Amino acid sequence: MNPTIVVRIPYIADEQSSSLVSPRGRCGLVLIECVPNYSEGRDPAIIDAITNSIKSVDDVSILDVDMGYDFNRTVVTMVGQPESVLEAAISSTAVAIELIDMRKHQGEHARMGAVDVVPFIPLEGATIETCISLSERYAEAVSELFDLPVFLYAESARSDQRIRLPDIRRGEYEGLDTKITTSEWLPDYGPAEFKPSMGATATGARQILIAYNVNLNTSDKKKANSIAGTIRTSGVIQRDKNGDKLLSDDGKSIRKPGMFQHLQAAGWMYDQDTAQVSMNLLNHNVTGLHTVTDAILTEARKIGLEAIAGELVGLVPLSAMVSAGKHYHDEPDSADSATLVQSAINGLMLSELKEFDAYNSIIEWSVERNLGDRVE
Repeated sequence: MNPTIVVRIPYIADEQSSSLVSPRGRCGLVLIECVPNYSEGRDPAIIDAITNSIKSVDDVSILDVDMGYDFNRTVVTMVGQPESVLEAAISSTAVAIELIDMRKHQGEHARMGAVDVVPFIPLEGATIETCISLSERYAEAVSELFDLPVFLYAESARSDQRIRLPDIRRGEYEGLDTKITTSEWLPDYGPAEFKPSMGATATGARQILIAYNVNLNTSDKKKANSIAGTIRTSGVIQRDKNGDKLLSDDGKSIRKPGMFQHLQAAGWMYDQDTAQVSMNLLNHNVTGLHTVTDAILTEARKIGLEAIAGELVGLVPLSAMVSAGKHYHDEPDSADSATLVQSAINGLMLSELKEFDAYNSIIEWSVERNLGDRVE
């Protein structure tokens, strides 16, 4: 269960690669983060095969591998130079669609494909245009190599209805066979047909997203989802006294907006005894980790619950942790970064489930540790 699949990416002419060089990078270095999500979180052999294909590519470093058993999903965070990251993304896709069969997949997390989503994120010296180009080239390559249907989302989206990943993923794998053949949802690349074993993939360029969950002392997912609806940007659908949806004049559901901007949230199960508010913070400078944590604490107490743990999936920017640390620290103006990070860990309850490894979980610190003098 460890096929040798190597995909080499040819050098692209200047008109396509000119955005891959920026004077902002230290010593001219350009770094890209890529965070592919694979629909497998229970078989370590499959994930080992996928990550080995990434490790075989020069100038790419894996910073984090997060396997979720209940979600049956693994999130891999890799960082490297643009061409190398693109090669690793394509190579790992080849392995994943060979080893993951969506016809047998069950899990808590929403999904539509064996390689569910492949975002490209600008880091050192890179621009969002760099990542848009990479996502388009990735989509073109995997659709041609593997006959894989691919949707572009986020900054790479070619229509407003495809900007949000939940909109593309709505109906999930089970609804893909009818959705993908409609004129509204033809894939941007690849065949407009249902591929039972591999499903479909979304790829795009976006800024850094923080995947963050807060566990509650309840096994009732509905209560977690209620809190999620209160705080998320999209809010909740309004209903009449009979429970029917309220509709606008154009027939669309009327929603009550949530508390915060740039926030996606839903109720999930952490395990069979613990529900959680699962979130994506799309702009932590607007809606921060401490902001949503405090709101969940407040909303939970209103219904007789307590927030008992925080969990980061993947990596987090240092600035987000420092901001949270300033919120929780008694004397933030006199504290250094390390102290503020520890204050954030305590305030966000990040060591309640397991010890939080800041040096492997904070992007800047992890990059320095893994890439060493290549980023100096």
